[in-house]
Amino acid sequence: MEDCIFCKVYRKEAHSWKVYEDEHTYAFLDINPVNEYHTLVIPKNHYENIFDIPEDEALFIMRTIKKVINLYSEKLGLKNVQIINSSGAEAQQDVFHIHFHIVPRFSGDGQDVKWKTHKEWRERFDNLLLKLSD
Repeated sequence: MEDCIFCKVYRKEAHSWKVYEDEHTYAFLDINPVNEYHTLVIPKNHYENIFDIPEDEALFIMRTIKKVINLYSEKLGLKNVQIINSSGAEAQQDVFHIHFHIVPRFSGDGQDVKWKTHKEWRERFDNLLLKLSD
């Protein structure tokens, strides 16, 4: 897409700090990092989100995520990481080119991802699964 900032990044039309690149994917430091080495991994083909991307393209992304994490582990001693994807506006997706965040985590980094859990929904599990069966 012509106006997509992430498409511009991998085409070198917008500046980025490249960490890794292959023929299918591009990994670069997030311009608004929450921790050092906060990295985004994107496919070079434009897909809006996880619902649009073909399975083989999703596998390319996961391979790149693993390569970057291995690099960070080897070179930086990184042992804690969050991998985050938001797909859809209600899931807080802000750039509509599928991307995954690799967020290194460190003791005392001040970051906190907490979800409100609903243990009371456990009693609904059997009925929820019925909706998925044939």
